[in-house]
Amino acid sequence: MREGRVIALAGLFQALALVRAIALRGGCDAPAMRQSLASVFRIDADSPAEVYAGVGNLRLGLETLIAQLDEHGKRDVVLTRMAVAVMRLERSLANKPDTLKKLREQIQGMSGLAAQAEAGHIDLAAQLALLYTDTLSRLKPRVIVEGNANFLSQPAQVNQIRALLLAAVRAAVLWRQLEGSQLRLLFRRRQYAMLARGLLARCTLDGS
Repeated sequence: MREGRVIALAGLFQALALVRAIALRGGCDAPAMRQSLASVFRIDADSPAEVYAGVGNLRLGLETLIAQLDEHGKRDVVLTRMAVAVMRLERSLANKPDTLKKLREQIQGMSGLAAQAEAGHIDLAAQLALLYTDTLSRLKPRVIVEGNANFLSQPAQVNQIRALLLAAVRAAVLWRQLEGSQLRLLFRRRQYAMLARGLLARCTLDGS
């Protein structure tokens, strides 16, 4: 259960780290983004790791999580604020059953798009961005994304950011399903950081 929570947190911080990279530099790690977006469609995965098709696809998320949890790490305060906002947004979604049902049904209806995106036939980020705008952007709190105004005004970058915020909320849903809470995170920072290091080491040993 605890390892599953760490995987969920890594998924959350991976999506948000990618958002920060796009907002600040105009681009991000493309393979990591593909895995984060694909996680949106794995609603009924058998395990937390399967949501991301293996822990090896969460290397960036694990590294970011360790930095955020480590007492001597280089924490990104903006990233922390975004994570808290996403967790609160997920709670707001949970209290809106109609919106939650609509979101789930539309995700299920789009499940075939992931393969098409891999083949380059569609822009998956654009499709998921529309879904985010139609559902989650209507709820409170709004997730504030800080960055370079030039990048934040470009349609392609905006679509990627919104799609990744949807992936971040998906990770927050997983976190809550595994009985995660902000209070639990506060009191188990060291434990979660240690577990994250173990998972990261496993990724390295596996060569993934």
